[in-house]
Amino acid sequence: MATSYIIGPFRLDADAAILFRGSSPVALGQRAIAVLRALVERPGNPVSKDALIKSAWGGLIVEESNLPVQIAALRRAFGKEPGGERWIETLPKYGYRFAGPLSSGTQHSVTTEPPAPDAVAASETPPLPVQPAVAVLPFQNMSGDPQQEYFADGVVEEIITTLSRFRSLFVIARNSSFTYKGRSVDVKQIGRELGVSFVLEGSVRKSADRVRITAQLIDASTGAHLWADRFDGALEDVFDLQDRIARQVVGLLVPKLEHSAIERAKRKPTESLGAYEYYLRGTAAIYRFTIREANVEALRLFKRAIELDPEFAAAYGMAAYCYVKDRTNRWPTDDLARDIAETDRLARNAIRLGSDDALALATSAGALAYVVRDLDAGAACIDQALQVNPNLMWASYFAGFIKSWMGEPEAAVAHLMYAMRLSPVDPLMPLMQAATAHAHFFAGRYDEASSWAKAALRGTPKLLPALRIGASADAFAGQLEPAQKTVARLLQINPDERVSNLEAIYGPYRRPDDAWRYGEGLRRAGLPE
Repeated sequence: MATSYIIGPFRLDADAAILFRGSSPVALGQRAIAVLRALVERPGNPVSKDALIKSAWGGLIVEESNLPVQIAALRRAFGKEPGGERWIETLPKYGYRFAGPLSSGTQHSVTTEPPAPDAVAASETPPLPVQPAVAVLPFQNMSGDPQQEYFADGVVEEIITTLSRFRSLFVIARNSSFTYKGRSVDVKQIGRELGVSFVLEGSVRKSADRVRITAQLIDASTGAHLWADRFDGALEDVFDLQDRIARQVVGLLVPKLEHSAIERAKRKPTESLGAYEYYLRGTAAIYRFTIREANVEALRLFKRAIELDPEFAAAYGMAAYCYVKDRTNRWPTDDLARDIAETDRLARNAIRLGSDDALALATSAGALAYVVRDLDAGAACIDQALQVNPNLMWASYFAGFIKSWMGEPEAAVAHLMYAMRLSPVDPLMPLMQAATAHAHFFAGRYDEASSWAKAALRGTPKLLPALRIGASADAFAGQLEPAQKTVARLLQINPDERVSNLEAIYGPYRRPDDAWRYGEGLRRAGLPE
């Protein structure tokens, strides 16, 4: 069991060393968290500077001036609440005292070990979050046409998106929910595996110009049915049907939620069903993230969706993300400058059209930071995405990368841990694990970086980013033999890999030493110059 401290709208998970505001991790370094823990463990009592330095620096001899930096970071975080900057009081010539709202309890902490490749089978039951947690399972396609699977999937995706905009709900990401597609699994088992209290399931029947959606909400702990309904309408009203389901589920789980907030959460990705169908097919293709042909097809489908609906923000964002995958995998291009310009155009359009679309903002943030190398624009964009929807896995995932590039590895780890908690059995888990390996590497924790890279490679043996960071981490950890073996695998997959030609894919690192360390590790591991 781990201690949890409730500080107004904040929650400190002491053992996981993460401060949450609502359901979003707060970007604080580990030393600031350690200082905060020392203060809240003695609420209202003076804590000396020496005691705080010892708690945060573990006995290292450091200048006393380092402590006010951490206190200032905490006050900035708490300052988002009225009067929050005064929750930590300064006691002249002695230390500090915590004077804010505080209650404590116990709960299971967030795991910091890499999940096993088969997360469902190998991981422990995820802890139930404070707020109501719900998983929306794939709806059964009752249309009698296998080609309509993507339509049924789209209905579920929109319900997930609508629900996840509510900070008072914890919503499992689409990718984890969809691992149960076509499987007969007991609802209680799903609740244990995903760490949720409620499960929404249903079916979609589409014929000609009519559609029928059925849905039922189940208590995952007992298997009891809490609510069920059926929605019929014209195909052109399908998005209204999705919104009606989402509103009723939210109304049941969060009875105090104001109706106006529910109305604000309603959003249609596009009024053109044809464009939406292309978007859904592109999304299905992009999850095959190590196959170049699938990426080419995804880009084509997203651009076709844009042709049919020029204001489809998420399609622009996902198209921009295709270029991120191109660069990460070093897939050849006829004109790099043209690709960068096109990425910039797509991302800027996504931001312009989707100021309230967290997916459009998150994918655009990653594309601007990584491909266009406008790190400041990417950082601003990901902050906006997290504000719009703190429960979107993609937002926390890209926040992890961007924080790493900005030289904030501790904040990166916090975001990535939250992304993996939102979607614990996600097909994209290897990418999240590789991103976590990067964050630990730039924090100087080479053994942990190696461990996370190996976890990613167990799921996807040919994942180039995991191979690169794993080799570099092993080299810095003094494990030259494993590092050399990893480089050999890297060269087997891509014989053209060289230290000198990888600079473009390392990342837009704000700290020059980070890029040097990445390349130096690969040199030590034996990658040719």
